[in-house]
Amino acid sequence: MAADTLLLELGAEELPPTELDALSDAFAAGIEKGLQEADIPFQTVTAYATPRRLAVQVSQLADKQPDREVERRGPALAAAFKDGAPTKAAEGFARSCGVSVDQLIHLETDKGTWLGYREKQQGDNIQALLPEILRKAIDALPVPKNMRWGASRIEFSRPVHWLVALYGSDVIAAEALGLEASRTTYGHRFHAPNAIQLEHADAYLGALENAYVLADRDQRRERIREQVLAEAEVQEANAVIDENLLEEVSGLVEWPVALTGSFDERFLEVPAECLISSMKANQKYFHLLDDQGNLKPLFITISNIDSADPQQVIAGNEKVIRPRLADAAFFYDTDRKRTLASRIPQLESVVFQQQLGTLADKARRSTAIASFIAEQINGDVSHAQRAVSLAKCDLVTEMVLEFPELQGIMGRYYAEQDGEPSEVAQALEEQYLPRFATDAIPQSLTGQALALADRLDTLVGIFGIGQRPTGAKDPFALRRASIGVLNILVKGELNLDLKDLLNVAAKQHQGLPKADGLVEDVLTYMLDRFRAWGQEESISAEMYLAVRPRPVSKPLDFARRLRAVKAFSQREEAAALAAANKRVSNILSKQSHDGSTHVDPALLNEEAEKTLYDAVSSSQAQVAPFFAAGDYQQALDALAALREPVDAFFDQVMVMTEDEAVRRNRLALLASLQALFLEVADISQLPQ
Repeated sequence: MAADTLLLELGAEELPPTELDALSDAFAAGIEKGLQEADIPFQTVTAYATPRRLAVQVSQLADKQPDREVERRGPALAAAFKDGAPTKAAEGFARSCGVSVDQLIHLETDKGTWLGYREKQQGDNIQALLPEILRKAIDALPVPKNMRWGASRIEFSRPVHWLVALYGSDVIAAEALGLEASRTTYGHRFHAPNAIQLEHADAYLGALENAYVLADRDQRRERIREQVLAEAEVQEANAVIDENLLEEVSGLVEWPVALTGSFDERFLEVPAECLISSMKANQKYFHLLDDQGNLKPLFITISNIDSADPQQVIAGNEKVIRPRLADAAFFYDTDRKRTLASRIPQLESVVFQQQLGTLADKARRSTAIASFIAEQINGDVSHAQRAVSLAKCDLVTEMVLEFPELQGIMGRYYAEQDGEPSEVAQALEEQYLPRFATDAIPQSLTGQALALADRLDTLVGIFGIGQRPTGAKDPFALRRASIGVLNILVKGELNLDLKDLLNVAAKQHQGLPKADGLVEDVLTYMLDRFRAWGQEESISAEMYLAVRPRPVSKPLDFARRLRAVKAFSQREEAAALAAANKRVSNILSKQSHDGSTHVDPALLNEEAEKTLYDAVSSSQAQVAPFFAAGDYQQALDALAALREPVDAFFDQVMVMTEDEAVRRNRLALLASLQALFLEVADISQLPQ
């Protein structure tokens, strides 16, 4: 069986840059799936993509399916012959196989003997199989929005212009999206617009690079990175490379050329975040900082042409960026003519959620929650109340309406300008922290109170109107809000009871349709997020399940237990004690034990049970201070010493003795052992 390289390329007008990687990966996955289903051997599948093409290259692809032996089963032997002569059933089966009855074989099965036939089936070649594989792969592409062009009824993300399908040096006779496959591709739209005839599938990357096209996504992305860093070095500046922007820019060019432009220094009077947002969102520019982290009046643009006169390209970009930055400066100057506080009445007309009212209603509810939290964490209540009243005011400013990603940031700038207390201004930006699981949390107490209050109000309100998240839908980002609350409480070491906080939040709402059991419902949902939270700290599902059943509603306490169980699970005694606790749990549940942990020393007969009783009693006294202090890791470390007396007890003592008093006493001893560990977690859930 021979093998060669397969190349498939779909040429189109400029594809959406933010969708390019997803389309490319899906195209490669579709081809790989088709080859696997057809049972055609190959070595590797590689995806390539530029704004004008999606391509897949498959190495060492066999030229055909393997031949295989096909077995067909006919009638049962008893029905195939009568008086030694073949029946019509046997003759009909033989005809369907194209042979005579005497060429059939006997197949032995568990259900008897049957007539059968085995034949070698030739595998189809790649020329016959590939057209359908290609068609299915293209049909399955995740195109968010199709379009039509010209008089054609064909639909795709963008108009398509060419299709390449090469197996080695041979063209595959395939058709897709109204295009007939050929060996013709095209290079850069401006530098090399003429047709390129590919002699072999292996020549693809080299031929395109000679035609000013870098088809390898990773190569193109890294070349952009290298060029940006090199340009920054020339300017004695530090380039800030946002990975999302880098990916998007890589999807906009086939032959990247980095160029540095500048803008008027007067724009630096505008907050740097505003200028950066404008440069990134509108122009896809990379910005530069000096050694002190201040924005420099420079930008790096990625051109798609290698111009003979790059100054013309730079001048064009400088001309375009000037009005963009002027707009940002105008928004900033306009916003500063009013104080944030003067915008509070506008929140009365901005709907938060139809059933939960406006942003002004949300602020009134959040004020009570933030005040309670500030008191609990020794924060400034007046600062918390002021921060809540101003928290959403920047949403109605010109700058944030234009650049929503600046919410909070502009609130801080405008609050500082208005002379608000520094902690209040800081809190306005911190309210959105953490934005994701590993993000920083608010550092100020006022910021923590505001961030918690805002999320808790949203969680209780949305659950209260019956719109809790489903597997596919979470429009109010309640999962992220829950993990944000957990992170603030845990990383900020705020030993607050989540149930108390939710009760305060629930009291601020009136007439919620799902008010019954609301606090418990939200509490359960939020504590269940510890499973996802724990993944960041390599806490396994078993560790989470060991802690989750405990009646703990303080996230900081919950996290300490998780970390203690994780540390304990790495000890050599862990597996044995987990197994022992599992055994204890099974014994107590089967005997319907009443939960008593009172042990009568006078009823202890065996040496092993006396030793275990002494060890448990000693451990109770030893770990009590650890439990009181929430030092669960120290407690479990101390309890690890129980392994030997526990093992000895189960080796030498019969729990289910006939003497009822002794039996109950031994069950109480086991219950007291179990209770010690349950002060932290149910370690029987750990791997044994």
